[in-house]
Amino acid sequence: MIRWIRQAPPWVVALVVVYVVVLVFVGAASHIADLVRSGLHPYSWAPDWLNLYWSSLAVFDSLAALLLVSGRKAGVDLTCVVMVTDLLANWYAAYGIQHSDFFAQPGLQRLSVFTLFVLATGPIVRSHLSLSTM
Repeated sequence: MIRWIRQAPPWVVALVVVYVVVLVFVGAASHIADLVRSGLHPYSWAPDWLNLYWSSLAVFDSLAALLLVSGRKAGVDLTCVVMVTDLLANWYAAYGIQHSDFFAQPGLQRLSVFTLFVLATGPIVRSHLSLSTM
């Protein structure tokens, strides 16, 4: 399952570790905590579809992390999709629903930076992983 670690450059392994730590300990953990506390509708101010999307990230963040640990390119792909869609959802929530701005939302700032980091480094990481495990 983790044979790819011996074959990948150490900096690629380090990037995967960063992705996984953020996906699991920031993303999945917060979405699971929201589900436990409030069910599928943790944000009363947000529409149902947005609550369901954020709740689904408990699964998708975890799945992306599992695929990354397994050394699969699909892990990078899913991480990129999750980060971009989560960023878009949070921008919509901040601007379209809460009528806030970027500088008043530190969580949105951190999410933006991490998304840009994943999009910038993801293609390089992906080139060192495999399509499937062997």
